[in-house]
Amino acid sequence: MTLPSRNDITICCAHAAYGIRACLAAHEPGLRSFEVTTKDGLRQRIGEADVLVVSGLWSNDLLDAAPKMKFIQSIGAGTDQFDHDRLRGRGLRLASAQGVNERAVSQHAMALILAIARRLPEARDNQAKRVWRGMISDLSQREDELTGKTLLIIGLGRIGGRLARLAKAFDMQVIGVRRDPASGANGADAVHGLDQLPGLLPRADFVALTCPLTDQTRNIINADALARMKRSAVLVNAARGRCVDEAALIEAMGKGALAAAALDVTVEEPLDPASPLWALPNVFITPHTAGETRRYEENVVEILRENLGRLWRGEATLRNQVV
Repeated sequence: MTLPSRNDITICCAHAAYGIRACLAAHEPGLRSFEVTTKDGLRQRIGEADVLVVSGLWSNDLLDAAPKMKFIQSIGAGTDQFDHDRLRGRGLRLASAQGVNERAVSQHAMALILAIARRLPEARDNQAKRVWRGMISDLSQREDELTGKTLLIIGLGRIGGRLARLAKAFDMQVIGVRRDPASGANGADAVHGLDQLPGLLPRADFVALTCPLTDQTRNIINADALARMKRSAVLVNAARGRCVDEAALIEAMGKGALAAAALDVTVEEPLDPASPLWALPNVFITPHTAGETRRYEENVVEILRENLGRLWRGEATLRNQVV
């Protein structure tokens, strides 16, 4: 696969909201590029592109309409939406934006933990109703401290490792679970393999998901896992919606099997207005904004420019190479 020269290349930046093209043009004013913001717009113009910068607007049937395309730079860290085998068969290269939002996601996960512990969603609801809540004698209904609590992190990569270090700043005990424990504890007090998860869940006050979606992590939090957690425990999902069996979670939350759940992701996004999750008082939802940051475009373009340089130099390996 040979990428067209700097003078001949055409780059398509496809995203509903992010200003990737403007950021790219500021750094590389000589590169030919265009922007689309809808799936229909992408379908109409993808045939012009040698390079595609995309995430949520992608669908695998677009490959049939993209004879010129040589390289896809994902805007997101996850690439499960791409058919890797089909890309490989076409000789197309794919790189992720892994690390582009690791600071934002880890900080958001920590914010969700703090929000539940300090009952901030309730406070915001009370503000909207102009209610000044009085002091509470029931200990189970008071705000809590994180000191001494146990956080179990499923997925101890870049994001999970940063979350572990943030949690340690609050004097939490941190247990990590990852596919390969030999890769290191990455800020946690202890690290275990995924096969040890069932025995670790009963120890956790908070269970945070920061893992990629794989065959191993799909529905890793299922009915059995939820049943093993403390009734006082909190589930935090900053990974992918399909890492959690949503029907089992709704049932568990409805009968008070967990204290709370803080979800940045759901199985279907946007979340259906009819979903019971909206109405559950012990569920706190953010609309897949953990990775949002004012630095996002700059971070993506930095990876894109590095990968374009590697391709032009004929290097075999890309930054965050997937295919």
